[in-house]
Amino acid sequence: MSQLQGKIAVILGAAGRDNMGQTIARRFAKEGARVVVAGRGAAALAALAKELGGIPATCDITRKADVENLARVALEFGGRIDVAVNCTGHGLMAKLRDTSAEQIDALTNLQFKGVFFFLQVFAEAMAAHGGGSIITMSSASVYALLHNHAAYIGTKAGADALVRCFANEYGAKGVKVNSLAPGLTATPMTEKEMQMPGLREAFVKEYPLGRIGTAEDVADAAVWLGQPGSFITGQVLQINGGLTLRRNPSPRDINASLAAAKSGSA
Repeated sequence: MSQLQGKIAVILGAAGRDNMGQTIARRFAKEGARVVVAGRGAAALAALAKELGGIPATCDITRKADVENLARVALEFGGRIDVAVNCTGHGLMAKLRDTSAEQIDALTNLQFKGVFFFLQVFAEAMAAHGGGSIITMSSASVYALLHNHAAYIGTKAGADALVRCFANEYGAKGVKVNSLAPGLTATPMTEKEMQMPGLREAFVKEYPLGRIGTAEDVADAAVWLGQPGSFITGQVLQINGGLTLRRNPSPRDINASLAAAKSGSA
């Protein structure tokens, strides 16, 4: 029997069609967990909750009151919270000189302040009921830099520091806090880019395991971290096929690969 059988799992960022949050929610439900699926799209969440036999909750992570309400909904649903997964994020691509104050503020609110709120609320909720596992999303680009991605990388790096702080202070209360760092991942969010001839090839050659990641890879890792038997906290797991042993491709690499693909198809 799965260690997640009957556990209460909250998945935030699950409103996008077949996105990472939905993939993780489906995997947790398959493992026997009772899921609370959350995000900003009420209709999509209602449909997913019905599919999985869970419940939906609307939540904007940038608003602490929303996060607190999400925890209340989950506690009313299951009496405790065993796992909480934050899959929210926005992959802004912008040159250093062109990144605006508004863009920086938006990413800070989403990927630093929002993560702080998520960890604050769910660490306290879990500590009050004997512990649990909190999982949030980092990025391989924090550890293998990607051009034109600085605001995203900076806020993700800050959130990784928060993971260490909360793991240190709440470990004695039975709360584990970890982060997952995928690389380029095949999801609906990257579907358009993946269809560009040559782009995938530019990235794949930097992955020792020979392929880019999938949302299922990330879900596998989240399931393991969510289990009571996972003896790990305060870590960023590199779920990226070894990309961080090497590097992300440079703009020159990407452009050369795109040009080669275009020439080959001409």
